[in-house]
Amino acid sequence: MRGPIVEIPADALELGGSRPLVGHPRGHRLSLRSSVAYRGRGSRYHRGMYLDAMEFLEEEREAWRPFEALSELEDAELERQSEGTHGWSGRDLMGHLVGWQEVALQIAKELAVGETSASAARVDADWDARGEVVINAEMQAAWAELPLDDVRRRFSSVAGEVRGYLTVVPEARWIKNPKNMESIAECTVDHYQDHLADLEAILSPASPSPARDT
Repeated sequence: MRGPIVEIPADALELGGSRPLVGHPRGHRLSLRSSVAYRGRGSRYHRGMYLDAMEFLEEEREAWRPFEALSELEDAELERQSEGTHGWSGRDLMGHLVGWQEVALQIAKELAVGETSASAARVDADWDARGEVVINAEMQAAWAELPLDDVRRRFSSVAGEVRGYLTVVPEARWIKNPKNMESIAECTVDHYQDHLADLEAILSPASPSPARDT
């Protein structure tokens, strides 16, 4: 049985629109666990961090913007493994980030029609039972089976869908609910920070090499 239909305001998808990235992101020093992390127990979120939904949505939009540079890479560049990413390619990073965005999307859909998210509870239980290495390896393998065009399509659309649904979730169910807010932040804005170093390593080889002195 299908659940209630949730209408997404037109301006929500406008907020989720894509603009080209100019330049490269600044480097960040991150721990080695960044390539397998979805959620670090002890999230950066704390109650009162965001005054309202728009503040979070704008911060998430800006945090995601540097990763859109991956869409500009050629197929061969996305398939190439890069130094400093523990063997990951640009394609791997795209799938990893969007895979967890899709978890956030499902959580947002459930919170749009109810007070709790069964998906968030299920992911937490699975995380505790099997751990990050197994879960992320399964996700990576699943995304590796997809045609690259499908990876590109989902990479370009899912973040906007997450923002769209969050605009119709009552703030009491996420902005003012520490547990739900933590689940969403860990799949999105906090997670992006964990992978900025991976992003920079992947983009660097794709940049033109400086001309050698003759």
